[in-house]
Amino acid sequence: MSKSVVILLSGGLDSTTLLHHLRRLSPGLVLHALTMHYGQKHARETVCAAWQAAAAQVRAHHLVDLACLGQITAHGSTLTGRRPVPAMSEIREDQLDQPPTYVPNRNLVFLSLAAAYAEAHGIDEVFYAAQQQDFYGYWDCTKAFQEKLNSLLGLNRRAPVTVRAPFADLDKAAVLKIGVAAEVDYAHTWTCYRGGELACGVCPACVERLAAFQRVGLPDPLAYE
Repeated sequence: MSKSVVILLSGGLDSTTLLHHLRRLSPGLVLHALTMHYGQKHARETVCAAWQAAAAQVRAHHLVDLACLGQITAHGSTLTGRRPVPAMSEIREDQLDQPPTYVPNRNLVFLSLAAAYAEAHGIDEVFYAAQQQDFYGYWDCTKAFQEKLNSLLGLNRRAPVTVRAPFADLDKAAVLKIGVAAEVDYAHTWTCYRGGELACGVCPACVERLAAFQRVGLPDPLAYE
């Protein structure tokens, strides 16, 4: 019987790389992908997630409506609220450990739902593409977060689920190199927080992505303003 896993697939560079990396490592792996629409300013990446899920031949791909998360976090995040997404250059040094783009408890909510899906389908592993941000950081992308969450999930008396974050010690350039080896088509990914017709090139996510491509020595296939 083939092993099954659940993966959080946003449609961005990191989660797309993880998807194809898992497929490359274990061609027979049965993949279940969850994509969360959480009330962010745009849904450009969810279209990319669907494209990548089809390319990786996942068994099931679910787009989960979490608009309520956007509603209750709108006051605290520029990704879900009315405040504009700042340029990387506009973020103060004392904000870099938890910038205005942080969505309160987003990964905790996502992973809790993914673990519930996994348990309901008899799956014991959930993967997400947390990595070491180069310029800023989120507490729910750290190894400490992953370890404590696994301790909590381990309290399950029948079917404990384990969260895996294989990129947690890697920067984005290292993740990108893994994706290049897995022949990922990055033209069908979306990273920009602002979600315009073209990627903005200045928000924190764009800056980090562009720097990764530059460090690897490859052109980014996305068009930028």
